[in-house]
Amino acid sequence: MQCSKSLGYLAYPLLTFFLVAALSTQAQTTNNPQQSAPPAQNPAPDTEAQPTPLQPTQPVPVTRDPLSQAQQQQGNSASRPQTNYPNEQDRVRLAQEAQERVRARREARTQAAIKDTYSHKYEIYFGYAYLHIRPGHDLQHANENGWNAGMTWLLNPKLGISADVRGFYKSVYVGNNPYALFHPFISNYSAMAGPQYWVRQRKGYAISAQVLAGITHNLFDADSAGHPGYLVGLYDNGTRFTAAAVVPVDINLGPGLAVRIAPDYNLTTWADHTRGTDIQHNLGFMTGLNYRFGRQ
Repeated sequence: MQCSKSLGYLAYPLLTFFLVAALSTQAQTTNNPQQSAPPAQNPAPDTEAQPTPLQPTQPVPVTRDPLSQAQQQQGNSASRPQTNYPNEQDRVRLAQEAQERVRARREARTQAAIKDTYSHKYEIYFGYAYLHIRPGHDLQHANENGWNAGMTWLLNPKLGISADVRGFYKSVYVGNNPYALFHPFISNYSAMAGPQYWVRQRKGYAISAQVLAGITHNLFDADSAGHPGYLVGLYDNGTRFTAAAVVPVDINLGPGLAVRIAPDYNLTTWADHTRGTDIQHNLGFMTGLNYRFGRQ
């Protein structure tokens, strides 16, 4: 009996010890779970769980059905207005028509300019004149310098009546003579009138022809003292018949102004003291300005 009591007294402390040890072990397990748990093995890589980096994607070509594509193009062409392009012959015809229209407009402008230029009623011309003459029957030719002026009254754009005046001057050589007069100064003047006809009228120029007739007066004195010219071989002083054929060429600067160059043939009938009337065939020209004004 006493022995069982002693075992009972001994059992209580043992139970208490085991209870305290169990509680202490549980507390350590709670504080350090990794120490109590067995070491975890590395899991195998899961390729499906981890996301892969993005790669650039290539555009996937879209294949269309040729039949459906042709139908779509046909539908688009049907929805657009149809444009009929000209063929080669039509293009040539259209180009020719365009050129004809351009030529017609240019011709209309040219005709308007011609009408504006040659519809004036009056013309006045003036300028320098040159004449190659023989001052005496047995003397050499001389080159006279002078002036020329005139006026034309136009009856219509093609025909007019001109009045012309001119004067020439020269110291001529008469050779050895007993009077010791070697270079007498001579002059001659002309006044003529006649028709003028335009043979060509263009926008930039005009060509006409004048036929003039009138009188010429020459002063062929041997010297200033009044010695007659026949003493040194000159023609006699006097007033004689003269005529001229002139071809005026006008280079237009504008509708009312032109530069005139007019070559001419001048016939004179100066008289020789011993032979009587003599005929001289002289050549010359005139250059100057031609001014147009008034309207027909």
